[in-house]
Amino acid sequence: PRPENQFPSLALPAGVVGPESITCVLTMAAKNRGNIHAELEATLRSRIMFFDGAMGTMIQKRQLQASDFHGEEFKDHAKPLQGNNDILVLTRPDVILDIHTQYLEAGADFIETNTFNSTKIAQADYGTEHLVTRLNYEAAKLASKACELVAAQDGRKRYVAGAIGPTNRTLSISPSVLHPDYRNVTFDELVDAYGEQARALMDGGADILIVETIFDTLNAKAALYAIDLMFETDPVRFPRVPIFISGTITDRSGRTLSGQTPEGFAISVLHSQPMCLGLNCALGATDMRQHIQEISNFTPTFTICYPNAGLPNAMGGYDETPDITAGFVQEFATAGLINIIGGCCGTTPAHIRAMAQAVKDIAPRVPPAPTVHDDVMLLSGLEASRVGRTSGFINIGERCNVAGSRLFCKMIRDNDYDKALAVAKKQVENGAQVIDINMDDGMLDGAKAMGKFCRLIASEPDIAKVPLCIDSSKFEVVEAGLQCTQGKCIVNSISLKEGEADFIAKAKVIKRHGASVVVMAFDEQGQATGVDEKVRICKRSYDILVGTVGMRPQDIIFDANILTIGTGLSEHNRYGINFLEAIPLIKAACPHARTSGGLSNLSFAFRGMEAVREAIHAVFLFHALKVGFDMAIVNAGCLPVYDTIAPELVKLCEDLLFDRTPDATENLLTYAKSMTADAKTAKADDEWRSLSVQARLEHALIHGIDQYVVEDTELARQMKDLYPRPLNVIEGPLMSGMATVGDLFGSGKMFLPQVIKSARVMKRAVAHLIPFMEAERAAAGGVSDGEPAYNGTVLLATVRGDVHDIGKNIVGVVLGCNNYKVIDLGVMVPCERILQEAIAHKVDVIGLSGLITPSLDEMVFVAKEMQKRGFKKPLLIGGATTSKMHTAVKISPKYQDPVVHVLDASKSVVTVSALLDASTREEFAEEIRDEYTELREGYLEGLKEKNYVTLDVARQKRLAINFQAVPTPKPNFLGVKVFKNADLRRIATFIDWRPFFEVWQLRGRYPNRGYPKIFEDATVGAEAKRLFAEAQKMLEDIFTNGRLTANGVVGIFPANQVNVDDIAVYADETRTKVIDTLHGLRQQAEKLDATEPYLCLSDFVAPKDSGVPDYVGLFAVTAGLGAHEWGDELKAKGDDYSDIMVKALADRLAEAYAEMLHADVRREIWGYAPEESLEAKELFQIKYQGIRPAPGYPSQPDHTEKLAYWRLLNAKAAGIELTEALAMFPAASVSGMYLAHKDSSYFALGKISEDQVASYAQRKGSEKEAVEKWLAPVLAYDTP
Repeated sequence: PRPENQFPSLALPAGVVGPESITCVLTMAAKNRGNIHAELEATLRSRIMFFDGAMGTMIQKRQLQASDFHGEEFKDHAKPLQGNNDILVLTRPDVILDIHTQYLEAGADFIETNTFNSTKIAQADYGTEHLVTRLNYEAAKLASKACELVAAQDGRKRYVAGAIGPTNRTLSISPSVLHPDYRNVTFDELVDAYGEQARALMDGGADILIVETIFDTLNAKAALYAIDLMFETDPVRFPRVPIFISGTITDRSGRTLSGQTPEGFAISVLHSQPMCLGLNCALGATDMRQHIQEISNFTPTFTICYPNAGLPNAMGGYDETPDITAGFVQEFATAGLINIIGGCCGTTPAHIRAMAQAVKDIAPRVPPAPTVHDDVMLLSGLEASRVGRTSGFINIGERCNVAGSRLFCKMIRDNDYDKALAVAKKQVENGAQVIDINMDDGMLDGAKAMGKFCRLIASEPDIAKVPLCIDSSKFEVVEAGLQCTQGKCIVNSISLKEGEADFIAKAKVIKRHGASVVVMAFDEQGQATGVDEKVRICKRSYDILVGTVGMRPQDIIFDANILTIGTGLSEHNRYGINFLEAIPLIKAACPHARTSGGLSNLSFAFRGMEAVREAIHAVFLFHALKVGFDMAIVNAGCLPVYDTIAPELVKLCEDLLFDRTPDATENLLTYAKSMTADAKTAKADDEWRSLSVQARLEHALIHGIDQYVVEDTELARQMKDLYPRPLNVIEGPLMSGMATVGDLFGSGKMFLPQVIKSARVMKRAVAHLIPFMEAERAAAGGVSDGEPAYNGTVLLATVRGDVHDIGKNIVGVVLGCNNYKVIDLGVMVPCERILQEAIAHKVDVIGLSGLITPSLDEMVFVAKEMQKRGFKKPLLIGGATTSKMHTAVKISPKYQDPVVHVLDASKSVVTVSALLDASTREEFAEEIRDEYTELREGYLEGLKEKNYVTLDVARQKRLAINFQAVPTPKPNFLGVKVFKNADLRRIATFIDWRPFFEVWQLRGRYPNRGYPKIFEDATVGAEAKRLFAEAQKMLEDIFTNGRLTANGVVGIFPANQVNVDDIAVYADETRTKVIDTLHGLRQQAEKLDATEPYLCLSDFVAPKDSGVPDYVGLFAVTAGLGAHEWGDELKAKGDDYSDIMVKALADRLAEAYAEMLHADVRREIWGYAPEESLEAKELFQIKYQGIRPAPGYPSQPDHTEKLAYWRLLNAKAAGIELTEALAMFPAASVSGMYLAHKDSSYFALGKISEDQVASYAQRKGSEKEAVEKWLAPVLAYDTP
């Protein structure tokens, strides 16, 4: 609570002031909440509920000025406040209240407080961190007021959702590529900030708390930790309210920014027992579909989804109309995926109203039973991990343990963390499903070392994909690890040896972090060695953890003490047997709990005899698994298979384990001494080292391997015939490797932590070359002032009004790794400072970044100022809302020097290098200029379709063909033909290969853009050749082994134009019975040339009243039968590359089949061009007579027309079906119409007006609203 004057709208009794009185008033809100859990549970099981839409979108529509954000109270504030939307609850509460009210009146059940950035961490950028409690309190009050106002009108209760955003810092990603263990915020700082926010939201009257837009799960875990701590420490003032959690999938890899999969994310936060779990932001509904499906299938909670209104368009806005978005979420609801739906960026009250209307009659998702995960322990790193009956034995890698590995301990003591990481990575490669980390050493600061190593692991996706086991006997070290781990890990361990109070306190902290826990069989009396002791202590611990702490039984792992055998002491002889006998008894007494142990302890007596130790471990595990043993800490690469161990050695090990003979230890020692002393060595997987030096450097960059990069860089430098100067090595193989990294990242095949890792490898290579470049500069007479020989200086800034900088920071570190000096001005940088600093630092390139839409206008302003002041430096544009189109249309024309949109950090290096290289700058700049000019002209051309003629006028000006003079040729065949098992070899001769290379994002530059010229392209030619060769190999497999099947169907029918825009299809040549009607749409965008006709497909068919017989053909083909199954086989083997190749080739074959069948129709089946003899290239250029337009494409964008095709063709006979969304299955299928008249041509419909939609709906016998849904992309008007 704050003093009264910090709550100017809070009325206190006269004469009563101070924190105590405020606390009294604030807690009144809690007394009126009622049983919200029960209310919401009942409602969510009876109907779908609705969140509100985007606050930012609605604020932007108000076009508020700086004075609105400052108000009278902050008019003299030191920092600009424009863009700080949260402060509007103080300066313009009327605006926020009105927006809340609009959303509630539109149908929202929940209204989010305007507090997305209301933590002291986020508000620090505006200098308003001291206002955080006020901001959250007043925001919750405003939202409550809106709920009360609207509820008073209709009697329906609404709820206030206290919004808790992610902040602008991240715990899982370093802002410095040179220091991957560095973080600019700590877990404790986030807990403190989130706690302050949560308390004020509750005091203000929030009914629920929602932790949302989670791009880093560790940040969210800090928020959930703070919330749980708040509930526990003051349950009267802060009674537990429902918690909602919403993550954000940020890129095409289907992961959060910090790298987690949706399921991995869900597992990491389920410990907080949220009422709802789901996704929001970053993606539109269509792109979010598969991810919310994964969440819905997995979680026993209710689900929430509030997508953007599609993806941002070229101008930074959102194009999805309310009906389009509503149509998408209606499919979510119909599929049973959601319980709560709402909107994020770009959505408005109209979107919420449309959603509510679209799903009002659809039953809500029925969550899986709460017991759905009862049989498994859920863990996660970047990816999900399940420990259950079907998971088999779980290997916990043991080598990252300073207490158990002298080599690893030396690495940590020597601060050689790169080698330590390599140890962890090797464990994963050798099969470890969990990595144990122990930093307990007297010469180490264990907590510091644990935190650093865990943070470093977070930057290594090959390690971080698996869960971690935070292993320490010091609880402060355990906490240090938990605070750096975004996944759900295991804590090893706690016990009752310090008493119940200590045990409970530690267990509560572990539970609050969401970790599973290993419980040692210790109590106040010591370590359990006998069977009865082990069971008794484990059962006592279990009862406390489940009954008192509230921990899930599935999160409890018992280590019943694997103790050393073969010591020569008879009292130790039964330690192995006791453990094996105790396991089933413990599991029976403690349902759903798991068992574990440290396997190396067992064979400690045989140190130095590694082959014997490994045999003992393997024999022990063989028997332990039979009695239900779940997991163990092992060296994953040193476990021999039981059946491969020499029978004599197996017997000796079993004699020792089961205490079969008094001399078992001596017998095993004798055997060990008889074995050869040769150490076993693991064969290194270094095949790539035999490649060329260029290929080795690229491999190292892509895979983040820095072990040999200096050696290979030096070898390349000495190849003077190829690289006369050290700089040429950077520009050649190193830059080529980074370009490949960029391509992989852009295609979703690498994600952010991997890119940063690649950049660190690049840094080492460049660092090796710098002394040689400096020596070259000195030899050439260059001035040596002690400054390093940078490749150039780049200034980066997040523009005024924007505080987002994660992406910019990544660009900076990647450029820094490539020997560019980076001047980072930070966030909210005004134009004047950008230009002044650019001059002062003599920069070579200026880079502007921004995430929010208003940043786009600021970037335009900066470009104008640069032009006005005569700057001659390239300008880079980047950020989530930016686009190539916006850059080309709005920014590039304002500045005469190169302006380049940079898609992501990995592309920045290649772009800057090309702009600063004197030999390439002009060519590169000209290519960008030409591309942007084409984009700009295309965009402006599209704007000309803003005037529309009426449907009547368009029909009057339709294409008039003299069918009497030139009728459509009569077909050789009428009816339907089905083709089964078409000749794939023949089909393949019709493949157009250019789209194939585009699928793989291989695009040659002029003049080597097409096939086969792409093979000559200097950049992608070699890769295109390799890819093509692999495609040919797979095609041969397809041909030889019948991997795919191609079927097709063709129908040719008597037809005539009717109703001007439609085509009637007749049963026979009598033309008396119409068996179906194909409906057409006509151009309406006003033509620049008044003599041009307004086209419709029906124009190419003779009208019925002309008396001229005409015909229409239909077809459907597939080459995808078998592709789905084959792809699944490949994916199951981990061969994603071949899976993609199968699909790409199946698509090409389907298109080729369509091309081949059309040729057969023209020459034989219809037969109107029997003499046609065209090369494949001429076919692709459409040099034949006739067309084959398809539903969903420019001439007829209505997918529902496929229904008529399927009725007429009975395409199911060819194995081709339509999905509920009218997509074809198999996916590699093509369908369309044949029109044979010589004057028929392709055209684009463009936008159409409401009068035509009404006519079209009436002719189809459909509701206008339904038609508008399918035609939404081509409507020239807004729908209700």
